[in-house]
Amino acid sequence: MNLLGASIFLLAILLFSTFLNWYVFQAVKTLSQGISIEKYKNAVHIVYWLIFGGISAWYVYTFIKIFITGEFTLSTQTLLNVFLTVVVTQLVCVVFLFTEDLFRNIQAGVIYLSNGAQNFVFPGRKLWVSLLAVIVAMIPFFSFVYGMAFGKHNFKVHKETIYFEDLPEAFDGFTITQISDIHIGSFKNPDHVQKGIDLAIGQESDLFVFTGDLVNHRADEMDPFIGQFSKIKSPYGQFSIIGNHDYGDYISWPNKEAKENNFKEFLSQHEKIGFRLLRNEHVRIEKEGQYLVLLGVENWGVGFGARGDLEKALEGTSTDEFKILLSHDPSHWDEEVKKMKNMVHLTLSGHTHGMQFGIETPIIRWSPVQYRYPNWAGLASFNGRYLYVNRGFGFHAFSGRVGIWPEITVIELRKK
Repeated sequence: MNLLGASIFLLAILLFSTFLNWYVFQAVKTLSQGISIEKYKNAVHIVYWLIFGGISAWYVYTFIKIFITGEFTLSTQTLLNVFLTVVVTQLVCVVFLFTEDLFRNIQAGVIYLSNGAQNFVFPGRKLWVSLLAVIVAMIPFFSFVYGMAFGKHNFKVHKETIYFEDLPEAFDGFTITQISDIHIGSFKNPDHVQKGIDLAIGQESDLFVFTGDLVNHRADEMDPFIGQFSKIKSPYGQFSIIGNHDYGDYISWPNKEAKENNFKEFLSQHEKIGFRLLRNEHVRIEKEGQYLVLLGVENWGVGFGARGDLEKALEGTSTDEFKILLSHDPSHWDEEVKKMKNMVHLTLSGHTHGMQFGIETPIIRWSPVQYRYPNWAGLASFNGRYLYVNRGFGFHAFSGRVGIWPEITVIELRKK
């Protein structure tokens, strides 16, 4: 980001944060009216602005550090955690206050028309509305606290059975375990990682696949965890692809050679953990003399680069073969895969993380990421072609998960 863009971004952050602080302060003022001693009331107001004004200043200072260094550190990670927690909490509070303000203005208009300007008094805020706003705002606040402490390790197994008319008979009932977006640099406790690995191993699937973003930025993030991930085995092998974070594009390197050496080391990490990395190529999985084609492409995503070459990966395959594609970004399926004449039956992706925040219930399914990706989690289909988007094993930027839990996927292939 250039200097002008960074300046505009920082100004926007400061103005947005100040606006939220001011609006929530209206609830604080209303609630503090019950304090009879004026100096205590003022003390509450001063403490509020010291805390939230200080947080806003910290936002700006830390974002400046990010722009200068070009990478995320522990302090910037903490900032993002606090930023999301505070902003979402404040926005919930503001929704109540803003709604009340709409009614107050309507009420004021009615009073003015009825009584005239001479006896006009603008309606004040109601204590119960401010109290309700603060109480309801505590729900996202404690949800984010839970998500940072426990939610990011709350692994869930999602199982899907998909039926295909042209699935080779030998693969009827064939199972695939998928994980995606490990982002191993975000993990600090090996026990938390092991919990997810044990769940993946425990599915005892025929085939294991990993769909990109092994690291956050650097290959050496994986070094402490090689022994753990090398325990993942399946009868028909372990295959992986490259995600957008794996290229090291999002941090500053001292020179081009350093970045290239990091990528070479990243490639070797897949060998060390026993994953066969597919780079715009395919392999045939054989069972009882029949085959399915497993394709893997480098990252291809709208807004995240198009290194992937599906045409190259398909070279040497025929249109009547059953094909499964590993492609990190689900926008690849939307933009290219589902429209191809050489049919790819099933695409396995990740990338979105479900934004690590949202609601998934039998009735409501929502995440802010849906405004960027039409297919952001779970199963989608188009003309007999399927896409499954894994919610991610790890976490990045925001070191937590709220409502969108880390996922181990198990796909069962069945013949119609």
